Amino acid sequence: MATDTGTKEYIEDDLLDEDDEDLMEGVYLIFSSATRDYGVEIRYVTEIVALPNVTQMPDMPPYVKGVINLRGHVIPVIDVRLRFNVEEAPYHDRTCVVIMRLRDVVVGLIVDAVVEVTRIPSENIEPPPRLAGGVESRYVRAMGKIGDSVKILLNPENLLLKDEISNIFEEVEHAEENPPPEAEIKRITPGVPLDDENIVIIEEE
Repeated sequence: MATDTGTKEYIEDDLLDEDDEDLMEGVYLIFSSATRDYGVEIRYVTEIVALPNVTQMPDMPPYVKGVINLRGHVIPVIDVRLRFNVEEAPYHDRTCVVIMRLRDVVVGLIVDAVVEVTRIPSENIEPPPRLAGGVESRYVRAMGKIGDSVKILLNPENLLLKDEISNIFEEVEHAEENPPPEAEIKRITPGVPLDDENIVIIEEE
């Protein structure tokens, strides 16, 4: 079986050393959705994969597009646009899924593109306004300044409420009884164009 190196494989040594987890503090994965850039703390992220086939599920809220089978694990995937009440858009060759651990569950976030992994100093982080870029305040932790641009820093654990998690994973348990086909995994590097040379295909031996 192929080795799962995880997201840390793609973070520059000066940002994150696998032997020093403390260096993860202040490091963010930046992704785009619609016209805005968002950031999540890298400690929540387990890996980033190109969008595989998604199996639709009944009785799911509209923002849950379905489930994927990632190395035998059935994972629900959430369209960030729909979660933020933004108009849905067709997926394209840069659309990808950010696999995250939120509380005690694993979910995938469908995003328009992954931009970069970067450190944002604490002095560049400010409290959010009441409505940050049209996104509900419960989703937003802060605003982070990178150069001349401002990123909306999310609180990932608020993307799903406890009741939503219970309802979604009740359906996921049903899907695990008859799981969808296992997805071909194409792991990607933040900020690198998705071409054949920069996609790593992880295959079972």
